[in-house]
Amino acid sequence: MSLRGGDPAEIGGYPLEARLGSGGMGTVFLARTSSGRAVAIKLIHQQFAGDEEFRIRFRQEVAAARRVSGAFTAAVVDADTEDEQPWMATTYIEGHTLAQHIAAKGPLDGAELRRLAIGLAEALRDIHRVGVVHRDLKPSNVVLSPEGPRVIDFGISRAVDQQTLTMTGRVIGTPPFMSPEQLQAPRGVGPRSDVFSLGTLLVYAATGHGPFDADSPYMTAYQVVHEEPSLDAVPAALRAVVESCLDKEPEGRPSADELLVLLRDLPVDLGGTEPSGIGAGHTRDVITQHHLATPPTPAPNASVPNPPAGSGTEDTEAPTGRRLRGRWRPVLAAAVAVAAIGGGIAALQAGGLGGNSGGDQGKNVGDKVTGVAAPVGSLPDGFAPWHMTVRGGAGIPDELRCVTHGDAVYCGGGGVLATRIRAADGSRVWTVKSPGVPSQGMHMVGATDDTVIGYRLAAEDAPQDPPTEVVAVDANSGRELWSVASGDQSAAVTSRTEEALVFGSAVVTVNAADTRLEARDAHSGHVLWKTPFPADRQCSPVLAGARLLAMCATRAEVDDLDVRHPTLYTVDRVSGKLGRPLAIDVKAPAVPVGVADGKLVLLQEHMSGPAPAGYDRVVRVDPVARTITYTPLAKVYEGTPGMAGGTVYVSGQTGLVTALDPLTGRKKWSRQTAVEGASGPVAGAGALYFSSATGRVVALSPADGRTLWTTDPRADGLTGEQGASPRVALAGREVIVAAADNTLFAFDAQKPPKSD
Repeated sequence: MSLRGGDPAEIGGYPLEARLGSGGMGTVFLARTSSGRAVAIKLIHQQFAGDEEFRIRFRQEVAAARRVSGAFTAAVVDADTEDEQPWMATTYIEGHTLAQHIAAKGPLDGAELRRLAIGLAEALRDIHRVGVVHRDLKPSNVVLSPEGPRVIDFGISRAVDQQTLTMTGRVIGTPPFMSPEQLQAPRGVGPRSDVFSLGTLLVYAATGHGPFDADSPYMTAYQVVHEEPSLDAVPAALRAVVESCLDKEPEGRPSADELLVLLRDLPVDLGGTEPSGIGAGHTRDVITQHHLATPPTPAPNASVPNPPAGSGTEDTEAPTGRRLRGRWRPVLAAAVAVAAIGGGIAALQAGGLGGNSGGDQGKNVGDKVTGVAAPVGSLPDGFAPWHMTVRGGAGIPDELRCVTHGDAVYCGGGGVLATRIRAADGSRVWTVKSPGVPSQGMHMVGATDDTVIGYRLAAEDAPQDPPTEVVAVDANSGRELWSVASGDQSAAVTSRTEEALVFGSAVVTVNAADTRLEARDAHSGHVLWKTPFPADRQCSPVLAGARLLAMCATRAEVDDLDVRHPTLYTVDRVSGKLGRPLAIDVKAPAVPVGVADGKLVLLQEHMSGPAPAGYDRVVRVDPVARTITYTPLAKVYEGTPGMAGGTVYVSGQTGLVTALDPLTGRKKWSRQTAVEGASGPVAGAGALYFSSATGRVVALSPADGRTLWTTDPRADGLTGEQGASPRVALAGREVIVAAADNTLFAFDAQKPPKSD
C-alpha cells in the first residue's frame, strides 16, 4: 500500500517506498538501500519510543535478532535503537504470508505442506538455539518466499511482550495460535511455547482453520487451555506429530530439534486423513534448505526396526489421533534408527571400496569406514579418544574453533573467549569466558607460542562496556594480559565476521571507531603501529601467505553491504605503511579464500536478487606484481568455500564437495559425501577433512576426492549453514573436531570412530 500522510519520507537514510503494514507496536515500511536493495523497516510507535525500559529491552532484542538471522528468518540489515523512534531494518522477503495464501488458494497439502512444516521447524531451531523465543508465531508472520518459508516479526515481540506486561498485565498474542502457558503465565514462556504455536499453525495450513476455533477470542483461549484440539481434517501422517506439539504441558512437547527428526521421517506425500503408518518414505538423516526446494527421495530399503517389548509403541493398530501424546520420544528413537540406516547407505554409495588395499584396513564397510587415511606424525603421549563440552559465559551454546600448539589445544567462540585443553586426554587447563551474546561466525582469533587471542562480547546488561574487545591471555595460566576495543563494521568488506588476526608474533585489529588498523605485540600489548584508513574508506586486515594486506571499500558500499569496488593495499609489517592502491572490479562482493602461488584468491559471489547464491568467478591478485586475473567458473557453485594446497574447495549444503583450479577455474573433481553443510578443508598428510556442525567428519583424498572414511554425527547441530570456517584442527595424527553446543571430540585419524 502507498505511504500515508504523516508517514516519514525516510528512516535512517533509507528512502521509503510503501507502507507494508501496521500493528499495535509499530509500522513496517518498504525501503531501498542506495544500491537498490529492498529492505523492510519496522518503526516503533512514538508512545513506546519515550519509555527508557522499552528502549533497553528493544536494544537487547535487536542484538538477539542479529544473532538469529538464519536460512529461514529475515536477516537484520541495520538498526538504530537510540533514534527518536527506534527502528530495525531487515531483508525484505518477497512473497505472500501464509495467511494470504490460505485466504486466496486454500489449504496446503502433500509435499508442499511437508516442506512448510520442516522449514518452520528449522526456523524455530535457528531461533531457539540462540536463546530467543518468538512468542507470536502465526500465519501472518510466515512468508512463503520462493526459497522456502521465512519467519518474521520476532525482533521486537519479546521486548514488546515484556513491556506491555510490566505496564498493564495484558496478554499480547493471537489466542488461536498461543500456548496454554502463554495465556496463563506469559512472563515465563519458553521455547516449547513456540512448538505449540507451530502445531496450531500447521493445522491451519493443512485445513484452513486452527485446532481451537470459537466465535470469540475468550472462548478460543478457554479451548486452548482446557479442551482437546480438533485434528480430524489433518492428514493422518502429520496428525500424530502435530498432536505431540499440542500437549497442554510444555515438557510433553518435543523441542524444535526433536520435532525436526519427527517431520523428516514423514512420507514425502503426506496423503489423506485416514490413519497410516508414521514410518513410510523415510528421508536422509539431515535436512537442508535444498530439501525444501526439492522434496528428498526416500532412502532405499529403509524401514523402522521392530520396537522392543515395553517400548511404548505396541498400540500401532490404534487410530493415529491421540496415541502419540506423551509418546513422541519412542517414535523419535525409531526415526533416529532409520536415519542411521539411510546414512550408512549414502556413505557406501559415496565411498565405495576405493582405497581398500586388503588386510584389516577399510574392511568395516557397514560402519562407514571404507578406507583409512595415512597421515604422518604421531599422537600425543598417552593419547586416547576423548569427548567434552566447554560451557560459555553467555548461557547460549555455540560452536568453538580450535588451533593446536605442541600438546595444547586452544579453542574459543561464542561465550568462550578462549580455553586451553590437553591434546592427549581432553582435560581442561583453563577457560576464560565472554559474557555477551555471540555473533555468528565470530570465533577465537588465534594463538602464538605464549599468547592466546580471543573476542570478548559485552553483556546485554552492560551497555557501558565496549561491544567487542580483542583480548590477549597468557597461554600457560589463562591470565588476561591486555584488551582493546574493536570495530564491528569492516568485516562487511570481506564478507567475514573476523575483525582481527594474528600475524607472526603480532595482533592486527581494527579500532573501535572503524578508522584505522592497529598492530600490537601479542603478549605485551605494546603498540607497534597505527595506520589510518584511506579517506572515506573502511578496511579489514587480510593475510596472503606471509604478506599482510588491507582490503578496503567505500563507506557507502560498506553501509549498503554491497562491496563491488574493493581496493587492496600492501601493509608494511614494521611501519604499517600502506602501499599503492590496487583496485578490484567485481560484479558482486568477493570473499578472500586463500593463497595460490603467492597470489590472493577471492571468489566472487553470484547474486540472486539481493541475496548471494554461490560463486561464479575466481579473482587472483598478485600484490607484488600488481596484477589481477579474473576467471569465470563454468557454473555457479553453492556452498562454503575453502582452500588448501593451492586448490579451491566448495562444500555444498547437500554434501557435494567440488575441487576447483584457481588458475583456470576448471573443476578438478566432485565428490558426493554424507556430510551435509560441511566446512573445510583442513589438510593433513594425504587427506582433506570436512566437518559439519553435527560433528560428522569426512576424509577425502586430495588427488581425486575419493572418500577415505566418514564418521557418524556426534552432536545435534544446525545443517545447511554456509560460510562457516573449518571445524577441524590437527595435532599430528590426532583429529580434533568442534561441533554444535560447544562440543569437542578427538580421535586418531588412522582409527576413525565406527558407527554405533
